[in-house]
Amino acid sequence: MPRKGENIYKRKDGRWEARYIKSHDISGRAKYGYVYGKSYREAKQKQHNALAKLEDSLDTGNNQVVLYKSDVKALSVYWLTSIEPQIKQSTFNKYNNLLASYIVPYLGDIEINDLAVDKLYEWCNYLLQKGGKKENGISPKTVSDALSLIRRIICHAASRGYKTLCTGKELSINQPSKEINVLTRSEQDALCRYLYKHPCERNIGILLSLFTGLRIGELCALDWPDISLESGTIYIHKNIQRIQTKENSEKKTEIVITKPKSQCSIRTIPIPEFLISFLGNADIKRQGYLLTGNNKYLEPRTMENHFHKILDEISIRQVNFHTLRHTFATRCIEVGFDIKSLSEILGHANVNITLNRYVHPPLQLKKENMERLSVFAVK
Repeated sequence: MPRKGENIYKRKDGRWEARYIKSHDISGRAKYGYVYGKSYREAKQKQHNALAKLEDSLDTGNNQVVLYKSDVKALSVYWLTSIEPQIKQSTFNKYNNLLASYIVPYLGDIEINDLAVDKLYEWCNYLLQKGGKKENGISPKTVSDALSLIRRIICHAASRGYKTLCTGKELSINQPSKEINVLTRSEQDALCRYLYKHPCERNIGILLSLFTGLRIGELCALDWPDISLESGTIYIHKNIQRIQTKENSEKKTEIVITKPKSQCSIRTIPIPEFLISFLGNADIKRQGYLLTGNNKYLEPRTMENHFHKILDEISIRQVNFHTLRHTFATRCIEVGFDIKSLSEILGHANVNITLNRYVHPPLQLKKENMERLSVFAVK
């Protein structure tokens, strides 16, 4: 379906029409080109091809027509349009909102060949101190994300022949490290006892995440055809998430079902034997989505709230659902799990992500490992 602002429409004759900016006159007024297709997808692809062809033939000539403006706002639009077919809708919306909220209002009118490092420093500092609707500053993470887009826009402009003064890599934003939560052994035991005692669909889902490391979106998208009790595996190839909508949309967020976050996240995960037995004996519906027993999915926010209610009921400190994934990875390391296997089960691109982000050995395990050095002690 077309998105607002795409300039793609269905005509009365049944064809789809896509409009794109092919040039600007000397007054800055846009001149449009038009392409047509039998379907929305065909028109959108032709629109993308036309823009790509314009980029490849960038030429200012002597006809007083400039194919592309060279201010940050215009180049931002051209860059985002060029990558749209290769990115997810959630990523497109995120980029679009960052541009509309934090980049175009502050840097949009600056010519790319005037965008120097000192201006980027001023912009970043302003966002940190006074950015946002309340003008009390935005998070270092958001500023870092916006700066990352500026780097890509500058790179895109440079690759098209525009003169640039910097790359944006000359500065970076310091971000406080996030505290990673892991359930203690006693907390995990208390949670498991409750879940075993109350084996409903949602609680079985919590157990599955705790012992396979599923992300909450992957769990919410899991349906019974992708669960094989015979082979003892689950096949992960879908993800449900609530994403940002485009700036100024009536709804701020919407639910979408997509492929997992990366190709590595499409994977087959073995289920522990005890959990296969528990799943087989549980009095639940084995149809539709795992968490509902029917064809209506449970959105991640609802699952997160259910998880918090259980933590309250059994008097465990409040942690987010993703803590189950951290806990799974940590317990695997504690029992001597092969890192490569663990990385693939978690759906990571390489083992370094697994080691650096999710594996947090407790002090006791560190002490036990250090004690192994005693074999080298002089007696």
